[in-house]
Amino acid sequence: MFYSKNLKKQKKIKHCFFSRKNGFSKGIYNSLNCGMGSKDNKKNILKNLNFVTKKMNIKKNKLILMHQTHSNKIAVVKKENLNKKIIADAMITKIKGIFLGVLTADCVPIILYDANNKIIGCIHAGWKGAFSDIIKKIINKIKKINTNNKIYACIGPCIGKKSYEVDLNFYKKFINKSYQNKKYFIKKNNRKKLFNLRRFVADKLVKHNVKLDHVNRDTYVEKSNFFSFRRSCKLQQKDYGRCISVIGMN
Repeated sequence: MFYSKNLKKQKKIKHCFFSRKNGFSKGIYNSLNCGMGSKDNKKNILKNLNFVTKKMNIKKNKLILMHQTHSNKIAVVKKENLNKKIIADAMITKIKGIFLGVLTADCVPIILYDANNKIIGCIHAGWKGAFSDIIKKIINKIKKINTNNKIYACIGPCIGKKSYEVDLNFYKKFINKSYQNKKYFIKKNNRKKLFNLRRFVADKLVKHNVKLDHVNRDTYVEKSNFFSFRRSCKLQQKDYGRCISVIGMN
């Protein structure tokens, strides 16, 4: 379990970046797999989610999850849509007692809190969502509610810059969008680059005057702590688990 130093100071906020430890799942899902989209035993996933809600000291029905699709879609959670399926990669809400969860296995989990307007949010920022400006969109959506903002954000455990190997077509896609994106890549060899997804995402948050801190852990490297899509692919495993990150407002 990992925490933001900045958000820890906010008395109205509860949050946690959960590791893969202390759960009920077996095998490649060992052990706190919270991804209902995985091929894991659904009973074990529900037990894992129950563990998360108990640790957060909240009721099961107060934890809201998304069906994530690597989009830039943002859902505003209101009382009238609380029980509906949410297809999005980011959520915000003003409802006290509701907790928002994001699932990741290398992608960047981001949790947010606008202290002035009592708005919480979470983002699933893979490269596709970050590339298509999901961060700009969520900040604009928060500012649309009220422009007098004091937004805190924490970037949780994600794939590290030394672990994220990409091909030249991937690199060119970013350079074609902006030559400034070159700084997020370093050369590995003539055919591969290494991509700093964490920095790419962080710079977008800082650009919008967000007060940012990090849980700076590499999900690919830390096998005992985190699930990793890329590591599972390298090991030729049939599937992978998902870690959960949660934020709520008392």
